[in-house]
Amino acid sequence: MSLWPVLALALLAYAIACIAIWKFQSRVIFYPLPKLADSPANYGVSFENVTIPGSSFALHGWWMPAAPDAPVMLYFHGNGGNIGAYASQAARLRNLGYSVLIIDYRGYGQSSGPFPCEERVYEDAELAWSWLTGTMKTARQICIYGHSLGGAVAVEMATRHPDAAALIVESSFTSALAMGKHLLVFRIFPLRMLLHHHFKSIAKVPTLRMPVLFMHGTRDLTVPCRMSRELHAAAAERKQLVIFRGAMHMNCGESAPDLYRDSVTSFVDRAFSSSVPRSAPNPAQDTLTPRS
Repeated sequence: MSLWPVLALALLAYAIACIAIWKFQSRVIFYPLPKLADSPANYGVSFENVTIPGSSFALHGWWMPAAPDAPVMLYFHGNGGNIGAYASQAARLRNLGYSVLIIDYRGYGQSSGPFPCEERVYEDAELAWSWLTGTMKTARQICIYGHSLGGAVAVEMATRHPDAAALIVESSFTSALAMGKHLLVFRIFPLRMLLHHHFKSIAKVPTLRMPVLFMHGTRDLTVPCRMSRELHAAAAERKQLVIFRGAMHMNCGESAPDLYRDSVTSFVDRAFSSSVPRSAPNPAQDTLTPRS
């Protein structure tokens, strides 16, 4: 029996898979859900529902104000669920004394509009930034905060708005290409040719001049911890890396609340302190939690 028909079928299947990756990669990257299963109120934090209008859509978010002069966390969440999945994390930041704005990208939660893609989530992040700076806050009062895919969004925003006070990147990746290569199922495909969603944070962090805090858990099975180490190594100056021993993708703050509190508050205090010149570098720091 000739192997040519089998080989031809295999090549056809491979070609179809390549076309599917190219055409439907948004559906592989983004997992929006419409229902909000949680809210900051469940953690004792009051909030206001915010609607931020776009050209033919509207973004929904939660605004959790603190003191008028408090630093503001502009929070961008990851690729799955909606802001409800991040209610506890947003509430944790509010309970540290910061004002927090967290928004859903188009297609997530109560935000309207088409299915998300890389450029759309960047546009949505810009709308959130404009709402903050145009409504009540100056850029120097804002710390951009991103978790997972939201970390890539936060890095992009930091490149666009170098006047922001600081950047925090939690459990994020170096690039979409690196994440694709990390997943065994995609390693046989020419991802460099197929991907049109890039989220190339590793190429952007060397240009940043604001203080940057990277955080990651050692048991993260979604995004490997080494990627935060790589981002930290690539960042130019005033950078800090905090490793949470035993933490997974979504629970750095929950796994070691004291380390999380101390790391975030000390970083923000330094970043927002007028006594520290913007050009003065801070030494890199690598902090490990005790193994439980």
